[in-house]
Amino acid sequence: MRNLLVFITKYSAFFLFLIFEVCSLIIYIKYNSFQKATFINSSNEFTGNLYLRVNKFYRYLSLNEVNDSLANENTRLRNQLKSSFYIDTLNKHKVRDSVYKQQYEYIVARVINNSVNRSNNYITINRGSKQGVEKGMGVVCNQGIVGKVVNVSSHFAVIQSLLHKDSQFSAMLANNKEIGYIEWGDDFDPHKGVLKDVSNNAQPKLGELVVTSGYSLFPQGMPIGRISNLHTKTGGVFLNMEVTFTVDFTKLQYVNVVENKFAIEQAGLEAQQKKNE
Repeated sequence: MRNLLVFITKYSAFFLFLIFEVCSLIIYIKYNSFQKATFINSSNEFTGNLYLRVNKFYRYLSLNEVNDSLANENTRLRNQLKSSFYIDTLNKHKVRDSVYKQQYEYIVARVINNSVNRSNNYITINRGSKQGVEKGMGVVCNQGIVGKVVNVSSHFAVIQSLLHKDSQFSAMLANNKEIGYIEWGDDFDPHKGVLKDVSNNAQPKLGELVVTSGYSLFPQGMPIGRISNLHTKTGGVFLNMEVTFTVDFTKLQYVNVVENKFAIEQAGLEAQQKKNE
């Protein structure tokens, strides 16, 4: 306290000058309309800019919450898409009875680890067996397919990315429904893959959309990419096409794990058929 009093006493002239300066400015602005209006406009602009910066800062802090909310909403809407339902239709004596049964359900997850620069790339998500994730499930995002689940713990799961030398998924041309399969390209470009073994009757076009066929882990019609180059396999029996992925794997933040409710039934039936052969 004593040091504070000594400091004030030492610089009393300076503090007195500041007080008189502030008082004179207040009197000058208060009793001169032009200066008063200028001061008010300047202070309003300063305050507005300050509020804007504070608001941007708070919005930045809440980005994770907003993103989580949007991801959950997208998942809810995806669960309501027609492609998520199996249509059980019976036609008899001109009487049609159609029942929609949920075939695919989606579990939202956040990407917490991801690689794109290796020959075998994996993605880790913050959902596991406690949230219903199981090994072998497909994984998608808003832009298209991502990969499949290969390992699961209670709260986490590891996905084998489409950017993996062993990843292959059934695919087809969106226009004429010709079937092939999609895999990552040999040059390890994270934006490009190859659509292989398409019939040479397909007549594909540059820019044509490539989608899922419905024969693998995903509903039919989910985007994979667009044809960016055409070339024919040696022998000319099948066509191979370069595809630019619709998913930017370098920017993945949220994904949906695809649960096919009929997968066990289908796998069991197909296994039984193999035994009978």
